[in-house]
Amino acid sequence: MDAETEAISPTPPPDKILRIALLVVLAFGAAEVAGLTVFYINRWRAEYVASHPKVTAPAVKPAASAPPVAETTTTQPAATTQTTPSAAALSAAERLLKEATELRDKGDTTSALARLQEAAQRDSKNANVLAEMAMIDESIQPPATTTGPGLTGSAPLDAGTTRSDADGIPDGSTFGITELTATETPDPEADTNMKLKISVKVRPNTPIDHTKVKIQVFFYDTVDNKDVVLTDADVSYEWLTPHHDWKDTNPEILAVTYVRAKNKTSSDADLAVAAASVTPPGTSKKKPAAARPPATTADAGHRKYLGYIVRIYYNEQLQSVRADPTKLLNLFPPPLTAPQ
Repeated sequence: MDAETEAISPTPPPDKILRIALLVVLAFGAAEVAGLTVFYINRWRAEYVASHPKVTAPAVKPAASAPPVAETTTTQPAATTQTTPSAAALSAAERLLKEATELRDKGDTTSALARLQEAAQRDSKNANVLAEMAMIDESIQPPATTTGPGLTGSAPLDAGTTRSDADGIPDGSTFGITELTATETPDPEADTNMKLKISVKVRPNTPIDHTKVKIQVFFYDTVDNKDVVLTDADVSYEWLTPHHDWKDTNPEILAVTYVRAKNKTSSDADLAVAAASVTPPGTSKKKPAAARPPATTADAGHRKYLGYIVRIYYNEQLQSVRADPTKLLNLFPPPLTAPQ
């Protein structure tokens, strides 16, 4: 009865129940421990976070944009109305240019410039006219030279462009022009009768050979108040001091006379005297006729006295030069070596 009952009873034995109970207790304990562990881990994390605030990177501001670049604009000048010279103006300008070129070739730069200025007024864009004006302007500028032995070439020189000592003798020169006086004498038979007195002095205590002294005087006229040309009037000279050797008298004085007879025509040109050239000692009071350049159309006009250039040479070298008006020195610059 007992054996049979034990075989069919569903109730487990006591040791098995105990094991089950222990397992249940252990499961609850493990769950409790796990819960406590999670609780304390979360609590520790919260306290840690509270005591260690999170460091956040500063907000990065966007880079400042580059300052705006000012745009430079070029204001174009207002268009001007271009005027085209008429054919007549162009023809007149070319004609004046041709006349100016011919005058310049003759050495008359003053008249040449006047023609070119008129041509430029008619045709201001004419490159040939402007180039010719620039060339003449450059040619008449006085170069930076001085008088004195040993120099060659030519240069417009006068008392205002060279330094002189108390006696009026330029630095580096042996002779100088100390005084010039021009006196006009009334003459019923002449348009102009003028005498030029030239005082020539040697540097003190300087031995010289008076045969190597050369004095040149050039007179110039205007033709129709425009062109400047070498005179065709009668020119003569005479010494006002004796000997003219700069031994007994210093300075020596030379008088040169310019006479333009009334109603003088260009046909007299081949018999007229253009300039006086004196080499002391000299006895002639009348300078012999000198060869003149061929007559030009300018010779046919009305002539009038303009002025003079005086040159002093010693041993073939320019010593001193004077002119009135001084513009003649730009038109006709003196060679520094005496021309033969």
